[in-house]
Amino acid sequence: MSTSLTTCEWKKVFYEKMEVAKPADSWELIIDPNLKPNELGPGWKQYLEQHASGRFHCSWCWHTWQSANVVILFHMHLDRAQRVGSVRMRVFKQLCYQCGTSRLDESSMLEENIEGLVDNLITSLREQCYDEDGGQYRIHVASRPDSGVHRSEFCEACQEGIVHWKPSEKLLEEDAAYTDASKRKGQAGFVYNFFSFRWCLFWGTLCLVIVYLQFFRGRSGFL
Repeated sequence: MSTSLTTCEWKKVFYEKMEVAKPADSWELIIDPNLKPNELGPGWKQYLEQHASGRFHCSWCWHTWQSANVVILFHMHLDRAQRVGSVRMRVFKQLCYQCGTSRLDESSMLEENIEGLVDNLITSLREQCYDEDGGQYRIHVASRPDSGVHRSEFCEACQEGIVHWKPSEKLLEEDAAYTDASKRKGQAGFVYNFFSFRWCLFWGTLCLVIVYLQFFRGRSGFL
């Protein structure tokens, strides 16, 4: 997927979803490769997506690689009086570690990934620009840090001081909650199995006693 197609897809998904979320307001999405984190003008808000999934293609050696640590920076502003809003967006690039060229390459993303990321953007936008409850952020499997080591020396976001490759506090809390739930489920299953074993042992013993008594009574009658 080319860069222009990815950009068009971002705008298409954003405009379609904003038309549903805020039909009375007019919003625009601008790609800004010079956007800087935490450098905000008056009234502007920031949202940072830290673990997006994208595929990179080196324009020099044609090497391709997948990353679950793509960083996307958004700056948002709403003019409430004019009912006009603007989002400036920057997708941070990565260097090819295969050939070592100094040329930064852009990522391409699947449409379903873009839709999930736009949903998160709109959630943040509703919270920060409209003071609304934006709802729950979508945490995807692709959003979680992959098992491989993130090579920060090849990451544009890391070079600009954005520490993003470690699991976020929210993800750690979710993982801890999942682990606790799994442990409780395992303990409950153990207790259930323990009592099931005791009941089986009880009924098995009772059946043996009944069979023994019937056999003993039959022998007594024969004698």
